[in-house]
Amino acid sequence: MTGSSKMKGMRRRRWLASAAATAALGMGRVPLAHAAPARRAKLTLAGPFALVSYPLMRIADSGALADVADKVEFTTWKSPDQLRAMAIGDAVDLMAMPSNVAANLYNRGVPLKLLDITTWGLLWMVSRDQGLRTLADFRGKEVVMPFRGDMPDIVFQLLAEKQGIKVGSDIKLRYVASPIDAMQLLITRRADHALLAEPAVSMGLRKTHSFPVKVIAPDLYRSVDLQQEWGRVFKRPPRIAQAGVAALKGVREGAALLVRFEQEHARALQWCQDNPEQCGAMAARHVEMLTPEGVADALAATRSTMIWVDAARARPDLEFFYQQLLQRQPGLVGGKLPDAAFYG
Repeated sequence: MTGSSKMKGMRRRRWLASAAATAALGMGRVPLAHAAPARRAKLTLAGPFALVSYPLMRIADSGALADVADKVEFTTWKSPDQLRAMAIGDAVDLMAMPSNVAANLYNRGVPLKLLDITTWGLLWMVSRDQGLRTLADFRGKEVVMPFRGDMPDIVFQLLAEKQGIKVGSDIKLRYVASPIDAMQLLITRRADHALLAEPAVSMGLRKTHSFPVKVIAPDLYRSVDLQQEWGRVFKRPPRIAQAGVAALKGVREGAALLVRFEQEHARALQWCQDNPEQCGAMAARHVEMLTPEGVADALAATRSTMIWVDAARARPDLEFFYQQLLQRQPGLVGGKLPDAAFYG
């Protein structure tokens, strides 16, 4: 088989996997246009450096909403505290965020509406040990964890608790300030295992095989896929409604604007998946720490779990996730399930 044929075969397999996942999720239909929205001077989109933000970058760069606003820009939030400050303030209109943070803010009175979920799985254990296949295999080991109390930490602790694994005694967690810090500890042999989200996983694996880092770095491997672990432990499909986009107070009641945004959001996500190299180059322009190759690898690894689903259709998966949080730590979602008005 020629190199070209192999590449076509790989693309077809990825497309089939994505199509199957979309069908399984019961993806919502992209909304039809309403009356033209009132024109705005500026529309500001925000998100982290993770995959959930790349469609927002594409919208800002491509001029897809030029009919809606004179200027559309994307800005990055760099920590959970900065996310919350932006959500409460007036400078951002539409923001990518973890699903539990959206529920928490809503239940605490922040005027927002969850529009969709696009991130259904991007969490992986990265390890120097190729033989670790489940979380139970990490008993007696230390795991580096970025962002105490953020989505990776929450999912890890839920899965551990469900399996009778005691965090702190059976598995020790070592918290660090960012995914970059976690990967640095792995690369410099000061840690053996970490929980990371894409694109940090792909970027780190690429870096360990590049000169001169490969001279000192250990061999690192993708270990446990936490989405698969979630499906196995909870006896559900292997997906977690992790992150999407919320409309904030300035635009949340603008039905025509939100319809136009959701149309372009779904198209932008598809563009990123169909054009991973171009998407990687775009993301690297917006976020200095990203590399085009690492982003392209991350998009390939998450092809079947980056899927646009409107919030109303994602509600059953969201509420299952929220129920797990309520049983363990109610404050993570503001103490209760969000009401129907939360789901845009």
